[in-house]
Amino acid sequence: MGIAAVVFDMDGVLIDSEPVWEQVRREYVELKGGRWQPDSQRRMMGMSTTEWAAYMSDDLGVAMPLEDISTKVVDLMADRYAHHVPLLPGAVEAVQRCAGQWKLGLASSSPRSLIDLVLAKTGLLEHFSAILSTEEVGRGKPAPDVYLTIAQRLGADPDTCTAVEDSTNGLRSAHTAGLRVIAVPRPEFPPEHDALAEADVVLDNLDQLTPEVVTGA
Repeated sequence: MGIAAVVFDMDGVLIDSEPVWEQVRREYVELKGGRWQPDSQRRMMGMSTTEWAAYMSDDLGVAMPLEDISTKVVDLMADRYAHHVPLLPGAVEAVQRCAGQWKLGLASSSPRSLIDLVLAKTGLLEHFSAILSTEEVGRGKPAPDVYLTIAQRLGADPDTCTAVEDSTNGLRSAHTAGLRVIAVPRPEFPPEHDALAEADVVLDNLDQLTPEVVTGA
């Protein structure tokens, strides 16, 4: 059966946002008297908004209501994006290449407000037939919920979709959902070896995301 749709992750795939998330979260944790850990950002990659706010409270010692944590961090991220969206090299071209042949979906762990802001500022919004944040489903990545739901919204079976991911939790999420998985890891936040092994293809950059790679032809 051929590929019917391509689903992109956003953070770490289309935009180089993980360093921004790390800086914003670390500064907020330290401001509130918490304890930032060396692996904190890596652990939060793929978590839904509710999940990472709980992690910052329970594990990092931010003694604030979860809604206050998430609202403040998201506001700080929106302010950063309002000034500059850190598009990764080849991101626009990769989306345009795929949009010419398949329906496109976006399955991101960012809050919907940030997703909409990024897509609007980069001009990519028009290319996506379905957009989904993990805060709109039951569980964040590595659970398969967001990929199962985005496939349904695209009108495609999961095994006819290709996911483009970068993180440990994202790769596991797409693989568990049954999608063909293409990994484009970020060197600053490399995925765990067992998660990377679940990818069907590993690329160095988005310039290598050709139709042949998408389909496995």
